[in-house]
Amino acid sequence: MFSICRQTHPATGIEHAVSCCFFNNDEVCLVTAGTNIIKVFRLLPEGSTKEVNAAGQPIPPKMKLECLASYTLWGNVMSMASVHCPSTGRDLLLVSFKEAKLSVLQYDPQTNNLITLSMHYFEEDDMKGGWTTHPHIPWIRVDPEFRCAVMLLYGKKLAVLPFRKDITSEDGDPLEAKPFVENKKNQQPAEPIARAPTLASYVIVLKDLDEKIDNVLDIQFLHGYYEPTLLLLYEPVRTFPGRTAVRNDTCAMAGVSLNMSARVHPVIWATGGLPFDCLQAVPIQKPLGGCLIMAVNSLIYLNQSVPPYGVSLNSIATHTTNFPLRIQEGVCITLDGACVAALGEGRLALSLRGGELYVLTLLSDSVRSVRSFHLDRAAASVLTAQMCVIEEDFLFLASRLGNSLLLRVTERENRMLFSVDKPLEATVDLTLTEAEREAASSEQQQQKDAPTDPAAKKRRMDTISDCVASNVIEISDKDELEVYGSDIRTSTQLTSYVFEVCDSVLNICPLGAVSMGEPALAAARGVELVAGAGRGKNGALCVLQRSLRPHLVTAFNLPGCIDMWTVRGPGGASPETEAGGAPHAYLILTQEDSSMILQTGQEINEVDNSGFMTSAPTIFAGNLGNNKYMVQVTTAAIRLINNGVLLQTLQLEWVGATAAAADPYVCVVSSCGRALVLALREFRAKDGMSARLAPTRQGVPARPGLARAAPYADLGGLLTAGHPAEVKGEFTGKKGKNVKAEGFKPGAVYELNDEDELLYGGDQTPASMASIMLAEQSKNPGVPRRMSRWWKKYLTEPKPTYWLFVVRNNGNLEIYSLPEMRLSFLVRDVCAGHRILADSLESVPIITNPMEDEELNSSVHNPDVDKLKELLVVGLGHKGSRVLLLMRFDDDQLMIYQAYKYPRGNLKMRFSRIPVSFPFGYRSGRTQTTPDEGDEVATLRENVRQLRYFSNVGGYNGVFVCGPTPYILLLPARGELRVHPLAADDAPVPTFAPFNNTNCPQGFLYFNAKSSLRISALPTHLSYDAPWAVRKVPLRMTPHFVTYHLESKTYCLVASVPGSATSYYKFNGEDKEKSSENKGDRFPYPSQERFCVSLFSPVSWEIIPNTRIELDEWEHVTCLKNVSLSYEGTRSGLRGYIAIGTNYNYSEDITSRGRILIYDIIDVVPEPGQPLTKNRFKELYAKEQKGPVTALTQVFGYLISAVGQKIYIWQLKDNDLVGVAFIDTQIYVHRMLAVKNLILVADVYKSISLLRYQAQHRTLSLVSRDFRTAQIYDMEFMVDNTNLGFLVSEADGNFAMFMYQPQARESYGGQRLIRKCDYHLGQQVNAMFRIAARHPPSAPPPRRHVTMFATLDGGVGYVVPLTEKTYRRLLMLQNVINNYACHIAGLNPRAYRTYKPLRRGGGAAARGILDGDLVALFPSMPNAEKQDIAKKIGTRVDEIMADLYEIDRLTAHF
Repeated sequence: MFSICRQTHPATGIEHAVSCCFFNNDEVCLVTAGTNIIKVFRLLPEGSTKEVNAAGQPIPPKMKLECLASYTLWGNVMSMASVHCPSTGRDLLLVSFKEAKLSVLQYDPQTNNLITLSMHYFEEDDMKGGWTTHPHIPWIRVDPEFRCAVMLLYGKKLAVLPFRKDITSEDGDPLEAKPFVENKKNQQPAEPIARAPTLASYVIVLKDLDEKIDNVLDIQFLHGYYEPTLLLLYEPVRTFPGRTAVRNDTCAMAGVSLNMSARVHPVIWATGGLPFDCLQAVPIQKPLGGCLIMAVNSLIYLNQSVPPYGVSLNSIATHTTNFPLRIQEGVCITLDGACVAALGEGRLALSLRGGELYVLTLLSDSVRSVRSFHLDRAAASVLTAQMCVIEEDFLFLASRLGNSLLLRVTERENRMLFSVDKPLEATVDLTLTEAEREAASSEQQQQKDAPTDPAAKKRRMDTISDCVASNVIEISDKDELEVYGSDIRTSTQLTSYVFEVCDSVLNICPLGAVSMGEPALAAARGVELVAGAGRGKNGALCVLQRSLRPHLVTAFNLPGCIDMWTVRGPGGASPETEAGGAPHAYLILTQEDSSMILQTGQEINEVDNSGFMTSAPTIFAGNLGNNKYMVQVTTAAIRLINNGVLLQTLQLEWVGATAAAADPYVCVVSSCGRALVLALREFRAKDGMSARLAPTRQGVPARPGLARAAPYADLGGLLTAGHPAEVKGEFTGKKGKNVKAEGFKPGAVYELNDEDELLYGGDQTPASMASIMLAEQSKNPGVPRRMSRWWKKYLTEPKPTYWLFVVRNNGNLEIYSLPEMRLSFLVRDVCAGHRILADSLESVPIITNPMEDEELNSSVHNPDVDKLKELLVVGLGHKGSRVLLLMRFDDDQLMIYQAYKYPRGNLKMRFSRIPVSFPFGYRSGRTQTTPDEGDEVATLRENVRQLRYFSNVGGYNGVFVCGPTPYILLLPARGELRVHPLAADDAPVPTFAPFNNTNCPQGFLYFNAKSSLRISALPTHLSYDAPWAVRKVPLRMTPHFVTYHLESKTYCLVASVPGSATSYYKFNGEDKEKSSENKGDRFPYPSQERFCVSLFSPVSWEIIPNTRIELDEWEHVTCLKNVSLSYEGTRSGLRGYIAIGTNYNYSEDITSRGRILIYDIIDVVPEPGQPLTKNRFKELYAKEQKGPVTALTQVFGYLISAVGQKIYIWQLKDNDLVGVAFIDTQIYVHRMLAVKNLILVADVYKSISLLRYQAQHRTLSLVSRDFRTAQIYDMEFMVDNTNLGFLVSEADGNFAMFMYQPQARESYGGQRLIRKCDYHLGQQVNAMFRIAARHPPSAPPPRRHVTMFATLDGGVGYVVPLTEKTYRRLLMLQNVINNYACHIAGLNPRAYRTYKPLRRGGGAAARGILDGDLVALFPSMPNAEKQDIAKKIGTRVDEIMADLYEIDRLTAHF
């Protein structure tokens, strides 16, 4: 059985985050990595602010994250670090991969991609030292002064990567155009020779440094040493908590000085006898230096030549270690699973395992030895995987279990000064006014109960719902400060911090349980996915929909319409039009030889005397002059209309083919290859009747012939000739002020604001010198970066500029500036689909007279241009700053290019192609012309625009793609391109228009296949700024299982809430007894999960009232299934029941027992005012079994349960279970699946077995099993016509597919299941389900099933069987495309997808599953490469495209 595996929803969890200058040295970005995806974000201010912090420095405004780049790698990121490298113009990124690979990456503006500067591979056999399993993570650590980096290899060795000395010099980017200086020695080349920033790497064996070094727990570089000094935290002889009475303080640390030129590495500082539970080391920045050792129960500060200072954080530390520890009063926390980030000098932010945020302050005396710690609980937040500080004022919490958060950190000073010679009393601040003091006390009302009573946190059930801020500003005890003699007067300023949530990044992982259900809205057909995600207070239910199902307002039939437009009326400045934009006043429908004008108010009716022309078909209609005027372009004329009054008619001297507008310009392209650009002129501004359209002075050059043209108004300031904020160090004075607007010379770049306006915002008047000095100071490391107000440049509003994009018949793309019509950008052969569109004028000066230049006017006809059917340029994203260029071809290609900044050339930008994959395949609509239609109607149909820009549909701006496969392309403020297909039932959609109306606010109109005009809106309960349309419903408990109950149309949910347990069960010889222990206030009691079962309504997305059933204490739910059982009591036939298996977890001394619970969901009379309470649980059966119940399923109406090491078959009779058959199994069965009479059983350790139930003999027998040991996570059947395969997901992120083939020799006569295919996904899969493959209504149904999977990293994908012919063709494609695809970081797709067995001898990889993610890169490759690849495998491009399209259509679900 051949198949293809493809991930359709990318992983969303974030595990690593660093902040660095990714694109250039002027802008600090946040780089995140999770699984195999690296994303780069920048911070954008939401608005300006005048706040200052405690030190009187300006505070940046709240920021939003905008994703600027996203890279998918062929390998999972294990560790990531950045190296500041000013000499190359931007920072380096160091990324490590499993088991020991290291790549040095850097952004390359020429290709707009990551390039690999060097690769380091340490996986030779002699490196591994004979070990076959490698649990060690290859950590990367970088020296704080960027002299070298090290990576831990297999826990036994260190790879050292020295850097060149000159990478930290301030040279700037070699690409930046430098002004040409006339000097004597101008013979040297302009470009410096690029050298690799790294020198040769080498390896240190840790045993050579010190015999005892083994079991490395952490490595860190220390601050303030002359040579790079590495601290190793290790445990020479291991122990564990049950053995601490005999052997406790086992950890040790060593400081190693790295002399890289001589390769000598002396140990200069060593300490032993640290507590056994040490976790990590945190280097402390200068002036204190040294390091902080974090153990589970204690914190220890170590520094060379200073006595250590340690505190115990709870009462466990006092009797597990002999290390001298003081008691830290008022806290009882543990640091396992904690993350840490440095906030400033001697201050650290700690995020604990439960999501609490603490600020740790190191209080030191005058000789810089730490003499006390202060821990301050600041907020409760998301469960964090890594923390990262950006631009000193922002803290990013990367999370794998909840939404990642961006917090703004503000210092709030309490002015509490301690003088050591007088005892500390709680100082009341008298400088505050009464009102301020009240405000402060109301903000801090929670500080007294926050550490003790977590339930006192306010529950904020809003969108983020993960952060509750409460400031604790108190010093709890007078003994916290010790007196070292009364003559030293030292005072410490304790700063409390306020954390505010700025932004959150949506994350839906880990997807533990997934269920398919029907959408509750009556109009929506199809299936949606409901998945449990998150953990603890970040637990949520995610509702996922792949396709977009419009909410239908009304529909009516209108046959014969080819095209339509909506035009906004001159809306008054009423409040509702301000919020949602002016309502649309007219709807214009194009028919074959005429136009139909409908007025749209409360109702829609046809009008005659609207000023619009009805006798000719309309090819464009829109608004000009800020929605004041309407313009209509027909094939024969152009009309300008104001509020139903015709102002102007221009007859066209040729037949109009297409037209477009960018306020205030209109561009009309004729069918003979000419273009006309008109501008709106208002002669008297008050009088609305005086406006006219006039052609621009310079016309568009007519030779060579035009193919397409599109005007574009750039509001984001990207397409400007030299941006004022980017000119470095050149001061043009204030000449911009007194030049009148008419006196501008075209071609000269004037700079309207000089540097101090950028710094202070225009109202100050110091000379430019002062601002230069300030800019110089802000580069010093001592001055905080916020003094230079780095966020100011994002707040300047750029002036709109106007451009005309033209594609000519010779294949050139030209960009002209309007109104001067100056050629500013030229791309040769734009239709070839290159990855980068570079400006051919970059190296040539601007051509003064374009008519003379031979090269531009080569009238060679480019055959690719004939296929170009449409050109559209739009600005989407934050304030329209992301410029997209879309080109639609009739060979089923839609190319999308995005403009990006590039340091050279006239416009300082280039276009790079976005590799967009259309989830349901893309077909560009071909026009079916009937022979009796005239030529004009055929061209009219052919020129109907399929790419429709819309603004404010449901609050989103984007492009609607019409045709047989309709899509909505969105690029919201988050900055990632989202492609949402329209539900397949409506396709094909010939035309679309946005529609804002009182009855349908922010809606849209479209025609479906049956020529019915549908007035629709976007469903508002979903968020579309995600790879799939998603709704995240916060539960605030951990979801374990969810399943859909078809009869009652509800979801059954099993969730658990943690609570702390002070009692436990002891075994007293014959039975168990409960015993309670009181260990005092400072003992961290273990948490115990309390499980509950409830019904969840898909209508309101909340738990139905009164349906929650609490299970017993200590009882854990191990499985939940919706089973259909035959009920022999009162009725016959099958009925769906909810079956639950549980287990009582007491302790290892007490035998495990569990229960089987069977519930029926019955209809009852709902309570008044609560219509959803019509469903309740009815308990049919709940009895204890002989062992733990670990898996359930059904066969032939019987219930099958795995109880302990046996599998039983039960029959439900009179509310009791009667045994039918049983069989003995392996170690621990945790999944069972049945199809017909076959039962597939998965064992936690012993792989899978296949059982068969024979009804006539009532026996259960083993048919076949897999002989290997493998840890199975989940499994599902693969159905391909008459073949049945068993798809299994394993612990290492592998897929394996088994088949039962008794006639094969290697199956030992059918005893052994044969592994036919395998594949490495790189993510663990814990949920799988099947759905029948889609098929077009005309074709016979393909008899195969799509097996869907959801991963623990938030990804969703499918495995679908293929025919052998398709498989062979795509396999050849996969092998060839491997050499064409971009291997970021030097990772090879083939190596990534090879099956990785847990231990050696697992058999060779069988492959047999295609890598759908690699094959899907084919459509977005350049045309020449496509032809090349197709030629190499001996087929045609369109055959490959047809195969890929067919796979996309088979899997077009949800």
